[in-house]
Amino acid sequence: MASDGKILILKLHDRRLSLLLRGNQILSASVWHDAAIAVGNIYIGKVQNISRNINAAFIDLGSKNLTFLPMNDAVSAFVLNRKPDGSLKVGDDVLVQVDRAPMKTKLAGVTTKLSLPGQYTVVGIWPKGQKGGVQVSAKLDAKRQAHFRESEALLRISERFRLIVRTNAGTLEREETLLEEARTLSDTLAHILEIASSRTCYSCLYRHKGDCVSFVENAYRSEYDEVITDLPEVYDNLLETCRRADIPLRLYKDSLLPLYKLYSVEQRLQELTDKKVWLKSGGYLVIEPTEALISIDVNTGKYEAGKDQEETFYRINREAAEMIAVHLRARNLSGMILIDFINLKSRERKTELLEYMRTLLKRDPIPARALDMTALGLMELTRKKVSPSLAEQLR
Repeated sequence: MASDGKILILKLHDRRLSLLLRGNQILSASVWHDAAIAVGNIYIGKVQNISRNINAAFIDLGSKNLTFLPMNDAVSAFVLNRKPDGSLKVGDDVLVQVDRAPMKTKLAGVTTKLSLPGQYTVVGIWPKGQKGGVQVSAKLDAKRQAHFRESEALLRISERFRLIVRTNAGTLEREETLLEEARTLSDTLAHILEIASSRTCYSCLYRHKGDCVSFVENAYRSEYDEVITDLPEVYDNLLETCRRADIPLRLYKDSLLPLYKLYSVEQRLQELTDKKVWLKSGGYLVIEPTEALISIDVNTGKYEAGKDQEETFYRINREAAEMIAVHLRARNLSGMILIDFINLKSRERKTELLEYMRTLLKRDPIPARALDMTALGLMELTRKKVSPSLAEQLR
């Protein structure tokens, strides 16, 4: 089931890192920060201001922590200081969950659509007027998707909540494990709603489980076969999560050879911050994040074209697409992305390359899409912004 991948949770100098490694490649990386307002936390916030121009409300979570709420969330809002009417007003006390970390000059984002994630499921509150139901991850294979949809009656845990079956559920042999987790999450969410009306504004009603637990739960189980940490407190924190999901967990104790040196973590992180990325073929990428977008240039480099130049360029472009998909995830690049592939004359080859990139992006846990090719031959991509890029986190 699992590959030769490993999750490492370690200390590197003054930083704490979570890494998903497979072979010599970092597939995903995150730097811990002890943020006061963490993604996943649920608060009672106060509507400080409403801007009709940008169709958004600004929610104060206390201690000068201002957050951004899209107004299309207002219909689902749990307003606590008056009878809800599907709208928000300045001064309202509202139940919100942090769903996006602050980035550069942008505020943290919040939503009124509360949800609690687990290893195999997500239990959430959905817009009023809609009954609870079951959704299945589109990244599961067709057979497993069909199985879970046929089992919807069994999986329907509540008319109040909606259950999302995550990709990791495809590794389960016993559905009881999934149901047990879903019921626990459902009970927790119901308790939060029950106590909200008796708590004061700016109260934190739920704190996320911690970066290390979230990292393990959000990683695809098929991509790693064990979790290794050199931090005793992390080992203790992960014991229950790993036991429940049957994930091997190991505490690394060799003081003569630190964990980060054993896996050459510094060198691998340096590779993820370099602009130039070499391909096995001899070609290379140049990745340049800017304020507005991320540009990626594909070059032939040292590769010598054969007799069929079009076929040669197509092969390099496919290899480049594979490496780009890896680096988007590993570097946590998001927003608008433009890729300047080596020019192909054949429209059919361009279409094949676009479809291949779409296939690669389906493996990314963060929603990402290849949209189209521009008139200038640039491929347009988008990737959802959830947290700062790895380079920003390391800074």
